[in-house]
Amino acid sequence: MLDRIERFYRQLNRFWGKVLSIVFLLMTVNVFFDVVMRYSFRNSSVAMQEMEWHLFSIVILFGVSVSLLDEAHVRVDFLYDRFPVRRKALINIIGTIFFLLPLALLVLFGSFDFVNDSYQIGEISEDPGGLPYRYLIKGMIPLSFLLLIFTAFGYVVQNLNLLRKSEDEKVTGQKVRAEVSK
Repeated sequence: MLDRIERFYRQLNRFWGKVLSIVFLLMTVNVFFDVVMRYSFRNSSVAMQEMEWHLFSIVILFGVSVSLLDEAHVRVDFLYDRFPVRRKALINIIGTIFFLLPLALLVLFGSFDFVNDSYQIGEISEDPGGLPYRYLIKGMIPLSFLLLIFTAFGYVVQNLNLLRKSEDEKVTGQKVRAEVSK
């Protein structure tokens, strides 16, 4: 059962990774267009410059969730790498439950008023020619942290599977693969 749940989270993670790849590609094209317009034609658009950081924000905010299941997030690797699989899994579970989830919940619930205020006043860019509907990009904050919380449960399941497999190794004497991703 846990293996199927882990596969579901992994497939969903791959989907979000592909979506973010497209957003990153759009951001790259946007930057390229902006640079060409600025330096070749001496013409620049505030909206295009703002779109750069809007797309960058989406990549960063949602990329955290994608990096979590792929074990690409930041940690103190010089200590962690030397631990056995079982200890790594325990550290990941405890860290997720006691550190990641409370912080993600704090940001999630703390950002609702921030987004709502922006929506209520119809916030737009302060710069002439900038993008309207600023609340849309601000709305990505609670959405991304909601995805992070959802992904954190998948990460816990992934590590529970590692714990279970390491326990099977003790019982059967078989070697468990240390790699997390397949």
